[in-house]
Amino acid sequence: MKKSLLIAVAMLFALPIGTALAQTDADREAVKQAALDYVEGIYNNDPSRVERSVHPKLAKIGFYRPPADDAYRPGATMSLERLLEIAKNYNKDGKMPKDGPKEIIIHEVMDQTASVKLVAQWGIDYMHLAKFDGKWMIINVLWQSHPKKSVAQK
Repeated sequence: MKKSLLIAVAMLFALPIGTALAQTDADREAVKQAALDYVEGIYNNDPSRVERSVHPKLAKIGFYRPPADDAYRPGATMSLERLLEIAKNYNKDGKMPKDGPKEIIIHEVMDQTASVKLVAQWGIDYMHLAKFDGKWMIINVLWQSHPKKSVAQK
């Protein structure tokens, strides 16, 4: 029993070291660039940037809340093809500044997978990325519209 406990404790201490060693500055920068290509490709109507950062088997699903409404509405799963169509037309009328919000928070970068939060004009995207043939690609996105501001937030 004591031996099993010692092994379990030793493994817990080894995890942070393995995590720290798994990521490199180059990997973190590549993950950030993938998220930038995604958001800037949509903002600037440049689907080629989206296509180079998003895996063909993308699964994107989210919850939209109209600005005057309190309730969220679940959306259908979005494919890469649908996302590319959105990127072509998202800001076609030029009403939104092409330098809209794009706060990228990298939660974790491992040697093969990464997790990122993006705060954008349309809401918050939680992304999973994976390295395919040495290239970081967004494979999953879970998103929601911005939360309705409460009186305390205003």
